[in-house]
Amino acid sequence: MSNFKEIVTKAVVGKAKKSSSNNFKMTTEQTPDTILGCWVINHKFNGNSNNGTVNLNGSFDVNVWYSYDNDTKTAVSTRTYNYNDKMNMSLKDDSKLTSNSEIIVRSLRQPTVKDVYIDNGEVNLSVEKELGVEVIGDTKIKVSIEDEEDDYEEILDEVSEEEEAKIDEVNEEYLDSVNQN
Repeated sequence: MSNFKEIVTKAVVGKAKKSSSNNFKMTTEQTPDTILGCWVINHKFNGNSNNGTVNLNGSFDVNVWYSYDNDTKTAVSTRTYNYNDKMNMSLKDDSKLTSNSEIIVRSLRQPTVKDVYIDNGEVNLSVEKELGVEVIGDTKIKVSIEDEEDDYEEILDEVSEEEEAKIDEVNEEYLDSVNQN
């Protein structure tokens, strides 16, 4: 016969990912002639819940290497961009997204510059990224409890009658003789 017990534990109650592409403009110190390279570094992000949605907040630095002065000189410009994305999460087991819900955010695809070009002396960028979100919440699991005894076999040490007789023989004066020395 078995009974069931409910265990309350933390588990992933919602999981989703979001890809996004954002366009940014960068003004450089000199008017660029040619873009020689462009890369994204220092991606930082976190997530929190607000009124049933997950807010993803983050930032990254974009470095643009460009030539100027009729392609005779080069420079690198760096700028930090911030973003705020919202995700509507569907949760399992009738869980609710609250301010106490733990939000884990992972970068599934780091921000990457997909397109960069010069327009009227400004650098235009298109940056793509993909973030994954897991919501951790309380959930219950049922576990079957068996009412049977342990399935361990008890092993008894076998002691012969001769050994048992020796165990029963106690030298009462042994402690007295040890204490006198």
